[in-house]
Amino acid sequence: MAILLTARGNNYAQFITVLVVFVAVLGVTAWTTRWIANYQKQQTVNCNIQLIEAARISNNKYIQIVRVGETYMVLAVCKDTVTMLGEIPAEQLKEPPDAKEFRFKELFDKAVKSHQGQGTPKE
Repeated sequence: MAILLTARGNNYAQFITVLVVFVAVLGVTAWTTRWIANYQKQQTVNCNIQLIEAARISNNKYIQIVRVGETYMVLAVCKDTVTMLGEIPAEQLKEPPDAKEFRFKELFDKAVKSHQGQGTPKE
């Protein structure tokens, strides 16, 4: 009987140990991912070159509006080539509509409210 209790205790201890290690690995992975993302974001911050808009024409072909310095250029970007189609005066560009950035909490709260408004399903 004592052997069974000891074996169960060992099983619980092993489970708790594995669970703690798993959570620790997840935490380190999340922290590392955020650190690398912030590092890459800082490396790509560039005040002279900016992609304004891109439109897909086919699988590997895009038309892009790019700002280089104060000049706006239209580029055709293909799989192996980039071709400048022309320049656009800044006055001819339209301002993009403000895109509201959603947070997960806002979306979750909205989903919960809509679900609560439906009430409980009737059988």
